[in-house]
Amino acid sequence: MKLVIIGGVAGGASAAARARRLDEQAEIIMFERGEHISFANCGLPYHVGGVIKKREELVVMSPERFRARTNCDVRTAQEITAIDRAAKTVTVLNRSTRETYKESYDKLIIATGSSPKKPDIPGIDDTDVMVMWNMSDMTEVKDRVGDGIKRALIIGGGYIGLEMAENFRHQKIETVLVQRSGQLMSVIDPEMASPLADCLVKHGVKIHFNTTVTGIQRKSIGAHDDKTELVVTLSDGAVLKTDIVLVAAGIRPNSELAVSAGLAVGDKLGIVVNEYLETSDPDIYAVGDVIEVKETVIGKPAHIPLAGPANRQGRTAADNVLGGRAKFNGSIGSSICKIFDLAVGNAGPSEKILEKEKIAYRKIYLNPFSHATYYPGARQMHIKMLFSPEGIVLGAQIVGHEGVKERIDVFATAIQLRMSVYDLQDLELAYAPPYGSAKEPVNYAGFVAVNMLEGKTFQICADAITKNSFLLDVREESEFKAGHIPGAVLIPLGKLRSCIGELPGDPEIVVYCQVGIRGYIAERILRQRGFNVKNLSGGYVTWKMFNAMQIGT
Repeated sequence: MKLVIIGGVAGGASAAARARRLDEQAEIIMFERGEHISFANCGLPYHVGGVIKKREELVVMSPERFRARTNCDVRTAQEITAIDRAAKTVTVLNRSTRETYKESYDKLIIATGSSPKKPDIPGIDDTDVMVMWNMSDMTEVKDRVGDGIKRALIIGGGYIGLEMAENFRHQKIETVLVQRSGQLMSVIDPEMASPLADCLVKHGVKIHFNTTVTGIQRKSIGAHDDKTELVVTLSDGAVLKTDIVLVAAGIRPNSELAVSAGLAVGDKLGIVVNEYLETSDPDIYAVGDVIEVKETVIGKPAHIPLAGPANRQGRTAADNVLGGRAKFNGSIGSSICKIFDLAVGNAGPSEKILEKEKIAYRKIYLNPFSHATYYPGARQMHIKMLFSPEGIVLGAQIVGHEGVKERIDVFATAIQLRMSVYDLQDLELAYAPPYGSAKEPVNYAGFVAVNMLEGKTFQICADAITKNSFLLDVREESEFKAGHIPGAVLIPLGKLRSCIGELPGDPEIVVYCQVGIRGYIAERILRQRGFNVKNLSGGYVTWKMFNAMQIGT
């Protein structure tokens, strides 16, 4: 067996290592056009920010160590320029000598990854317009930071854009972020993204929403021709001066090689693979950012470029190359991102996606604390859970400071295993005051959803309140004075039973408290007295997330 692997990093390197563990006699050749076969690309922004001090800490495995450990033929700075499927050969360009040669294969794994998109903007090719994708990119940006730059402009508010904003600010660099849409991090829903904008602004990042960069020019500073700066024009008319521009406007699969070889690609230009990671050629497999996978909740192809799935795909492809029939069953896009002291986690499709795909769903919001409030340091989380009318968990989003990853991992497991909200309420999860609450937030999400399905509560979300609804605030007077929904009437929960006669009989009553618990109690009191009443999901805290004003410059 002669196995050729095109590309290293998560998918290719994991495939090579797994293949060697399975077959000591196989001939395994891994080609990598760069100098690094395995590096921590998710850690690159943190070296720029000085959080990770040493560059070499990001090199997971050097080519020399990988060769010694796996006995694989690792060829760096060598690029595959063509695949001849009929002859079962690849054409190799040695990027150091510029010489070309051909290499045969019995089986081929394509792990060519993806590349950052660069918008078609005048001036985008300036040397100070950079990306953050590999070690070389990181070095270029780090060097400019070391030169003492004072200003940075970021195009794009996804994972890389947000992480770079944080790390530029760690270096005391004035940072502006330009976002095409009206929210940050498009994989979550707008109301859940509002705390992210608040967090960035609090830490000194200026944001331009619903805006694009229309031009980049290099101009002299005053009368000094030897000193220049970038002048960036925005679609909202703003003209900003900066030292560097960091483009983080999305990525595209590096599928050109596959297309030239006649392999099938999908609508998102990722290589089409089956559950065994075979391409349209049974002797060629593909893994990682370059492929399209099945999004398991929606059941449709999607481009989900994440390191975890890529590693598992490499392992699966290696198994199958060597005669196995292992399956990669798809991905739900589980992710988490750190933004200063905030964490945002996501698993499964967002409400936006469910709406687009016309999939029936219900949703709830909760705002629990990270651990028992009597133990010092408890911080509030914001949870959104989506589930089917039958109760199957479809998606979850969490924004908070502590405890986000633990909870989003449980939700991700529930989504992947098609668990129901009834299962969530019955999960036995670890508890101690420093780590959680006796009423664990995941269990509590199950409690609320089950109550909805069984008709014990009728919840309404902030985006569904009508002008005709009677808004009833059941918090205390001090809470009401600190902020309330316009037009709401205050009757504290403790006085509700004695004030029943003050409530209207005809219009729908929307009752709310701070986070939803007292609102639920009030709903039960009123519903059993014949009122048409709904509880505001997530209470006043979630209402504020829905109604947060967009933050501009």
